[in-house]
Amino acid sequence: MSALAQCRALLAAFLASVAAFVSTSAPAQDRAAERAAMIETIKGHARSGGHSIDPAVLKTMGTVPRDRFVPEAQRGAAYHDRPLPIGHGQTISQPFIVALMTDLINVRPGDTVLEIGTGSGYQAAVLSPLAAKVYSIEIIPELGKRAAARLAVPGFDNVEVKVDDGYYGWPEHAPFDGIVVTAAASHIPPPLVEQLAEGGRMVIPVGGPFATQF
Repeated sequence: MSALAQCRALLAAFLASVAAFVSTSAPAQDRAAERAAMIETIKGHARSGGHSIDPAVLKTMGTVPRDRFVPEAQRGAAYHDRPLPIGHGQTISQPFIVALMTDLINVRPGDTVLEIGTGSGYQAAVLSPLAAKVYSIEIIPELGKRAAARLAVPGFDNVEVKVDDGYYGWPEHAPFDGIVVTAAASHIPPPLVEQLAEGGRMVIPVGGPFATQF
């Protein structure tokens, strides 16, 4: 091979590597921009309702990749402010609702938090950087296993998921400084109240509207 041919081959290889880098890097940049837009939408919803979301919650949601917690077919819409189907008749909650519930539970450094209804694992992922420890219970085995796998990566080491009936809580790890229930309930389960620490906070949708129970 002549020197000119070798140069052309090296140039072609270099351009191919650059193209590969751009094609693999661009989606991550695009997703970051989408997360930023999602945060602005959340802020807008909060303002229109006369609320304000804790900046720490918004910062966390601006870094947690929601697209990793939805089925592949839904990833294009991962940062739209709406719930998305995740299978088994369940959905990943609307980002504004995740922000609102996380804000209401008022997680503080050192807190131990219990989540009822792991679903996709996204709410637990948002709670993870804010709390010392997050325990999450999912009643549907397939969803619980998927969520546990998604959360078994660096950054979410303080999250533990189990498949069980969340009505009874997780007494082995009680008391909890905060309990968040992601699915609507007809009433507040007494076992959860019993597992709240003194001064603990519970956020649970009862009969439709969201209510904070102390």
